[in-house]
Amino acid sequence: MPKTYDEINAKIRDGNVVVVTAEEMIGVVEEMGTAAAAERIDVVTTGTLSPMCSSGAFLNFGHSTPRIKVANAWLNNVRAYCGLAAVDLYIGAAEVAEGDPLNRNHPGRFRYGGAHVIEALIRGEDVRMHAEAYGTDCYPRRQLDTWISLRDLNDAYMLNPRNAYQNYNVAVNKHADRDIYTYLGVVKRDLGSANYSSAGQLSPLLNDPYYRTTGIGTRIFIGGAQGYVYWPGTQHDPTGPRNERGVPTGGAGTLGTVGDLKQMDPRYVVAVSMLGYGVSLAVGIGTAIPILDEEMAAYTAVSDADIVAPIIDYSRDYGLNEAEPLAHVSYAQLKSGQIELEGKRVPTTPLSSYVRAREIAQKLKSWVETGRFLLTEPVQPLPSPEESEGLRMLNYRPVDQEDGE
Repeated sequence: MPKTYDEINAKIRDGNVVVVTAEEMIGVVEEMGTAAAAERIDVVTTGTLSPMCSSGAFLNFGHSTPRIKVANAWLNNVRAYCGLAAVDLYIGAAEVAEGDPLNRNHPGRFRYGGAHVIEALIRGEDVRMHAEAYGTDCYPRRQLDTWISLRDLNDAYMLNPRNAYQNYNVAVNKHADRDIYTYLGVVKRDLGSANYSSAGQLSPLLNDPYYRTTGIGTRIFIGGAQGYVYWPGTQHDPTGPRNERGVPTGGAGTLGTVGDLKQMDPRYVVAVSMLGYGVSLAVGIGTAIPILDEEMAAYTAVSDADIVAPIIDYSRDYGLNEAEPLAHVSYAQLKSGQIELEGKRVPTTPLSSYVRAREIAQKLKSWVETGRFLLTEPVQPLPSPEESEGLRMLNYRPVDQEDGE
């Protein structure tokens, strides 16, 4: 018999809820079947931790004396965006420290950036802030040099435009005569590695393929704190091909997420320096999926063997936005340590941490079991395949010289 959010939340409050992780749900369904599992299990928890470049934090550092309307600011020498109100700023995870040589000495090291500032704040460290202003009658101060910490800030929250990609590419290097440096790490030449980044069977949206229980207003685990989905993530595109279980066979849905930086844990928010590419932030995301009916029980029992990802040549095809995948491969094969591709055994390299994904799912499970985490029904679901037009690629139109003058 179908359940409701209210019924499941009542069980959570009463301490009678039955919770398993997505990994554990696979065995439950194998043993009991989907119908019995739907009756027995109330909530399934998920988790993932991997680099998510489209992340950052809003900070409000309060007014100085005299007051200042900040026009430019740097935190530990990393530029923040200040086109907001007087003492609000946004620091993007992928912003690189001023003066970094970038890729002029290839491959660049990208030792410090916005992600490192965010991690430092969560760790409780003091961060150097330099701010400049043009001065107004009501905000006369023109310069400010100070130290800030998370405990000093009025507000500090992570606001991430795109997290928790629903499946993703496997990167290989087929054509380049050298190793290449990408956001999926160093991809070795001559099909020397296959790099991937997903928790597979534990990943949030792979356990809710049609977003029945994940949408605007869904409460989530983010960076060790409780937060919410505030919107579909940028590049949300559920229109691609899916397998017989409804699971996308390539990148599809994404989440826009928000959470309180002051409640986060640096174990689940980790700065990443990507050799030859840039700076990123590994963010831990988890969801608690209500088992409303037999369909949700079936969805949350998806295993690594049931999920396939496209193998893309990042030495040519990805950059030129050309060609079809070289093949598809299951996450069970990827996690075995090697795959077969074009007659070669190719070692596989994960960028996501399955160990911490499992930790997140287990931690979220304990929160639900102890009544610390209630479920929220989305006020609006994420756009479904039928409601989406697909991801647009900008076809650049050259500007005539006269138009540009």
